[in-house]
Amino acid sequence: MELKLFFKDIIRRIIGEIPTSTLIKRGLIVGKNFNRQQGCFIDPTHCWLIEIGDNVTMSIRVVLMAHDASTKNVTGYTKIGKIKIGDNVFIGANSLILPNVTIGENSIIGANSVVTKDIPSNCIVAGNPAKVIGSLKDFKVKNENMIHIDENVFSSEYTMRTKITREKKIEMKLKLDKGVGFVE
Repeated sequence: MELKLFFKDIIRRIIGEIPTSTLIKRGLIVGKNFNRQQGCFIDPTHCWLIEIGDNVTMSIRVVLMAHDASTKNVTGYTKIGKIKIGDNVFIGANSLILPNVTIGENSIIGANSVVTKDIPSNCIVAGNPAKVIGSLKDFKVKNENMIHIDENVFSSEYTMRTKITREKKIEMKLKLDKGVGFVE
């Protein structure tokens, strides 16, 4: 696993991202099972103000900004604030988390959200600015009910991690003509 992380760090450097390991050396706090997808930007100039809990996933192109330089020209100072992300949080693609925000545990941030204020635990938020749109409990029930329909559930053999075959890709596409599905 160490080798895999080493190569991920090299790729991040090539595409201009600062590796998580470098940010940790600068003071970023990261829990266990942190999953940072491609293109995520974690404020390198104030990363010691950011704390990420266990089992957190940041989808592609998420931005965590612990500073806001929009105040610099007006006041002569840059606004700064802590960002704290609780355990078991998913942050959707292209979301922006601004300074002085806490995201409660077991929460989901919808894609393209701009989080300007604290988010309670166990909820789903989305929008610009992000607002609570549901509870984690309701979200779980809705999706678990859909998973019990066998025709839309796919094993890990239908993923790139296990080198999905051409035939399985075709099968998946045909089954998904009826709607969404789920993959392990």
